[in-house]
Amino acid sequence: MENAYQPELWHDFFVVLGSSSAALIGLLFIATSLHLGEIVNDPILRSRAFNNTLYLLMAFVSALLVLIPQPMPILGAELVAINLLGLWPEFKFVYVFFKNKEDYHRGGGAIHRAITFIVSFLLGVAGGAILIGHLNWGIYLVATSCIIVLGRVVLSGWAIMVGVGQLEKATK
Repeated sequence: MENAYQPELWHDFFVVLGSSSAALIGLLFIATSLHLGEIVNDPILRSRAFNNTLYLLMAFVSALLVLIPQPMPILGAELVAINLLGLWPEFKFVYVFFKNKEDYHRGGGAIHRAITFIVSFLLGVAGGAILIGHLNWGIYLVATSCIIVLGRVVLSGWAIMVGVGQLEKATK
């Protein structure tokens, strides 16, 4: 493949990614507002709901950046920055997780989720760095990163709802 990053070939993928991310942000807001008391009063669920919103917003912005006509090295730098931003909450989570395992397990927290997000964001950083170097195949890593983030956020959202259900059951 002579030129893997041909914006016209990636257009539909990133339109779908951006649209689905935006739709999921809306659904997350609705689900959170329906159980606002439980989520706000539980620091683990509150943190996870915030992180999911952040990650969906990052996927949405990543899709927009890819769709904006711009030089590949600039796109790569923007994608590196966004994915580095995504690593911060996950490294914080890992640190706090090992200090307070019991509460995190109750809230549905598991270290494998953090590892999945970390790997995904590292793929995004690598893809962006490769694009900076004018190597077109970096877009495959970026796309893979976005797919993993989207799937992981959906599964994480389910885990939040299970945590809310456990809280509601415990209060009855």
